Amino acid sequence: QVQMVESGGGLVQAGESLTLSCTASGLNFDEYHMAWFRQAPGKEREQISCISHSGSITYYIDSVKDRFTITRDGAKNTLYLVMNNLKTEDTAMYYCAARGPYYYYSESCVNSWARFPDRGQGTQVTVSS
Repeated sequence: QVQMVESGGGLVQAGESLTLSCTASGLNFDEYHMAWFRQAPGKEREQISCISHSGSITYYIDSVKDRFTITRDGAKNTLYLVMNNLKTEDTAMYYCAARGPYYYYSESCVNSWARFPDRGQGTQVTVSS
């Protein structure tokens, strides 16, 4: 049974930083593409970043590019999202998600929420002005 547990969310002021973590179990972590999604109140859930199973390919939406960094640690089965220079518009529930094994899919980790069947419960990030 796949389990994914996010942590690291919280309340910060604009300009500050947070690091989200997502620890996965019940899957061969190194064979899965991983992603971070977020959903703000009244908005659709969006993929903001992803990383391929090997870690060699990463993706960011424009609004977080150059501020957020996604990494993965296979030894710890953990996905990270370092978020710098947070803005009020980053306020959302953040979810990690997994898609794999990779050899069933393309090398691209960019995809919709519906195509990432293994997901965490989310961690809230609130950025105040």
